[in-house]
Amino acid sequence: MTRPRDIAAIDTLIGFRDLEHGGRVPGARDTWKRHPAEYMFKDIPQELASAASRLDAIDETVREMDKHNVGIGVIHLSDDRTPEALRRYPDRFVSLLPVDANLGMMDAVRAIQEAKDEYGIRGISMFPSGLKPAVPINDKHWYPVYSKCIELDLAVFCTTGVPGPRVPMMPQWPGHFDEVCYDFPELKVVMRHGAEPWEDLAVKLMLKWPNLYYSTSAFAPKYWPEAIIKFANSRGADKVIYAGYFPAGLELSRIFREMDDVPFKDEVWPKFLRDNAARVLGIAPPPSR
Repeated sequence: MTRPRDIAAIDTLIGFRDLEHGGRVPGARDTWKRHPAEYMFKDIPQELASAASRLDAIDETVREMDKHNVGIGVIHLSDDRTPEALRRYPDRFVSLLPVDANLGMMDAVRAIQEAKDEYGIRGISMFPSGLKPAVPINDKHWYPVYSKCIELDLAVFCTTGVPGPRVPMMPQWPGHFDEVCYDFPELKVVMRHGAEPWEDLAVKLMLKWPNLYYSTSAFAPKYWPEAIIKFANSRGADKVIYAGYFPAGLELSRIFREMDDVPFKDEVWPKFLRDNAARVLGIAPPPSR
């Protein structure tokens, strides 16, 4: 049950340090200084000191990946450094396109096709509660997006459960996936950010729907839900996918240190760290080392 050190992981949520800055999530009831859910994190990773270092942060992320044997990182095209990262390290990064269903069928679907053609994206990301207006997971505005993802064999990574930013939670209720998976059985969907407090419902839905998955993003390993660990160790070994949160809320050093105490069975670790993500993203798994 000890985490193997030779498996090069796929981290399905990673990024690059940025300048310290404030802002707000659309519709949120508060502003934030360094992180839109900073009240949830005790030790938010430090940001960069100067604008001249922004591109250097790409190399820093790769060094951190090497240090912890992360073979491939999944990054987002919402970061303007992502094209450069893909150019510098084509074998270390794959990208997702964040999508806003409010853009309408033509603009949203066109953006997905363009990102696939130009950057070879392997999926899209959704933040239903973070849009303005919010768009629930099962809202029909998403349906052209889901259809396009099936056409292009793209995975959907969706923030699920109570959001950290102070925005309404019900657009991200996991029960909405029941309708989506019924209407789009071929769609590959990965629940992000915990699905809390409905982890048991998330497990039930993953048992029901073959193409519904769960990732461990945005939570330190010591807080991974017990229901998810039990599921991975039983009928869900092929359904639970590793994701970190570097550098938004967690350092990789903390994630991998705490991961050593996670009681996954020996046969679960390769699937959790690498194989499940490779299958969902449609990429070759990074070689062991």
